[in-house]
Amino acid sequence: MTEFLAMGGYAQYVWPTYGLTLIVVVINVVAARRRLRSVREALALKAARERRRRSQA
Repeated sequence: MTEFLAMGGYAQYVWPTYGLTLIVVVINVVAARRRLRSVREALALKAARERRRRSQA
């Protein structure tokens, strides 16, 4: 196991790269979820305005 973690002497380059990749993936997922929530809220507001407009006509 220690040999695997040492990555043949390149652990100082490999593990930070894995960490950075994980951080970027997490940020990407969080940003996508926030954007999805924002778009859903905007669509709900637009639909509510349309319903109000149609009920007034």
